[in-house]
Amino acid sequence: MTETWTIARILTWTQQHFVKKGVESARLDAEVLLAAVLDVNRIYLYTHFDKPLTTEEREAYKASVKRRAAREPVSQILGKKEFYGVELRVTRDVLTPRPETEHLVDAVRDWVRDNAIEAPSIVDIGTGSGAIAIALAKEIPESLLVATDISVAALAIAKENIATHELTERVEILHGDLFAPLEGRDAFDVVVCNPPYIDPAIREQLDPEVKEYEPAEALFADDGGRAIIGRLCVEAPTHLRPKGLLAFEIGHDQRETALALLGDAGVWDEIKIGRDLQGHSRVVTAFLRS
Repeated sequence: MTETWTIARILTWTQQHFVKKGVESARLDAEVLLAAVLDVNRIYLYTHFDKPLTTEEREAYKASVKRRAAREPVSQILGKKEFYGVELRVTRDVLTPRPETEHLVDAVRDWVRDNAIEAPSIVDIGTGSGAIAIALAKEIPESLLVATDISVAALAIAKENIATHELTERVEILHGDLFAPLEGRDAFDVVVCNPPYIDPAIREQLDPEVKEYEPAEALFADDGGRAIIGRLCVEAPTHLRPKGLLAFEIGHDQRETALALLGDAGVWDEIKIGRDLQGHSRVVTAFLRS
């Protein structure tokens, strides 16, 4: 007699299969993918663990499992990722938003509130999916934002996400390299950026989910991962008001690099480097000297 493929059985099998394929979050990913196929939440899987799957459900799930076993990120299989409580569309054209980047949003929001800045103007450099710009627009309702990116494909995703969350009138999209699209525009209160900061030399050490499925231009930077951070430190002052805020993300081992690059620029005060929940250096903030 053929054993019935219940929710419990198929999750157990999938978890074991993912472990063999090197997937770190094997059980979680199995549950998330199955919940998506069944269009239910994960709690449902446990309250209906003995429910048999239909042939159509098994086939749909099998397709998702095959993609994840090939190390394609769950976010790209589902075509979406939650960031700062907001669901965003993601594809291979954009970096999947990470939880640690939420600390960058926190830093900007807190600075705006602490300084009682009304209707702050904010530019998100290298916006990708639009995650940071959208989160800030929702957290700071009176803000006006500009989001730039060098990738036309990424901007198409950002535009879609911005429209989905009804922020088109408050978040302007511009195409170009870093600050190039901002020439001739008024200075901003805040420049925020999650730049590419990984050394290309370590590319082969990265997980397949990253090196094979995410855009290289959003991950890697020349000069051992320093190039874009260095440009931010030098080019941002032209586009910031006196005492304006520069906030950007760094790699866990780039604390001294960031401090040195900001120091070399000679225009930054009150430099701080915040840590993420794992205790890693993650968010850099500095004020433009007046």
